[in-house]
Amino acid sequence: MKPPADANLPTRRTFLALAAGASALPVFAGRSAFAQPPPDDLTGLSLTDVAALVRSKKVSPVELTRACLSRIERLNPSLNAFITVTDVTALAQARTAEAEIARGKWRGPLHGIPIALKDNVDTAGVRTTAASNVLSGRVPEQDAEVVIRLRAAGAVSLGKLNMHEFAYGGTSLVSHFGPVRNPWRKDYITGGSSGGSAAALAAGLCFGALGTDTGGSIRLPASFCGIAGLKPTYGRVSLRGVLPLAWSLDHIGPMARSVADLAAILQAIAGYDEADATSVDKAVPDYGRALAERVRPFRLGVPREYASSLDPEVDSAFRDALVTLKGVSAGIQDISFPLASDDRTTIRAAEAWAYHVMTVAKTPDLYDPETLSRIRAGETIGAIAYIEAHRRMERVRREVATTFKNVDVLATPTVPILPTPAAATPADDTPRIRNVAPFNLNGLPAVSIPCGFSSTGLPIGLQLVGPPWGEERLLAIAAAYEKATAWHNRRPAEGSA
Repeated sequence: MKPPADANLPTRRTFLALAAGASALPVFAGRSAFAQPPPDDLTGLSLTDVAALVRSKKVSPVELTRACLSRIERLNPSLNAFITVTDVTALAQARTAEAEIARGKWRGPLHGIPIALKDNVDTAGVRTTAASNVLSGRVPEQDAEVVIRLRAAGAVSLGKLNMHEFAYGGTSLVSHFGPVRNPWRKDYITGGSSGGSAAALAAGLCFGALGTDTGGSIRLPASFCGIAGLKPTYGRVSLRGVLPLAWSLDHIGPMARSVADLAAILQAIAGYDEADATSVDKAVPDYGRALAERVRPFRLGVPREYASSLDPEVDSAFRDALVTLKGVSAGIQDISFPLASDDRTTIRAAEAWAYHVMTVAKTPDLYDPETLSRIRAGETIGAIAYIEAHRRMERVRREVATTFKNVDVLATPTVPILPTPAAATPADDTPRIRNVAPFNLNGLPAVSIPCGFSSTGLPIGLQLVGPPWGEERLLAIAAAYEKATAWHNRRPAEGSA
């Protein structure tokens, strides 16, 4: 499968001209010393690209934010990626960032960059609903820890993104605010539960986003929408202030349009939080530096269980990806790695029931029937079954590092199947999450990046998995693959059917 032609790539001429020091660009009136390129050029660039322009004062955070808000206004009615748009606050944050950078107080690569947050991440003074009627009027008083860290990095928050209700599903069709639509084909699913995050990024509505992942909810929509998404090691990023699905399996991580963008967001949100019981006190590497250095030879393992029973076009794209990876690796070997485990289902169901039991008793009618059915499935799980499943999970997390004695990274198709039409998508997530859910049980870091497109133009994802706390090298290897291909540059046309 050949890389896509340049016809669908966003223009990069503006970035190249600005980076080279082009002088024939207008300057803002008043105090601003920022140049102003055309907004349509801006929204097609990556976070890393626009961060370089903002730092050098060749792009204003205000115009960057206005460009995103304009695009949201134009495209969100058909995509339904955003639940809440905080336009006034975003512009105020952008003005603050512009003033700070103009004074030489640059905070880092997220300073002045418009991002968005999944709607299960608490934001002080801004409603956070988890896409459910149960919480439709909920307005938190405090920010989640990841939001605090993003604000400290100077990021501009555009608002809250749509999702599968309470993150309990893999389609993003079940939401009190309506289904999320895939920018590549609006009658197809985005995957879930972070479907709004993936759709917004694919459509150029923001430059970065946060998603949560309990059974593949970052990587699945990343694959279906043709963007990049990282589930960090369990405990790497604080979950404090994130509405839970299952505490023992939940992860929060970055979603973006390139691996370098993922690294920049992860750098801001990773690190120990003593107030979060799930957080682990591990040193945070310099992810940007890891991407800048030459990738050391790595041994690639392909779990045969994950590469079987694939859609033919997924199989073809994955085989092509392995050819590319072989060219930048020290060799590929087939390995065996456990695929399915009932323990993840048991733990998820029991913990979801524990969180929702009081609300279900009081207002069951406020839940979508599908969500309510899934939550009630946990009612019949006894304490012994839950405790035994949890003990086995803890043992797996201790022992899984031995997998990486003979290989450095695993490669699988992110999803065995292609995105499906919304009208014909079954509620059962099993085929969609088969390759992603196991890494929530064992807590390993895993990233999905684009590796091809179907004959009908639907994205296909490649999943790379590393050892515990191995995000640094995992991202470097993903970036090496990305550098050797052009899939991550492809963007959907605005008028996609």
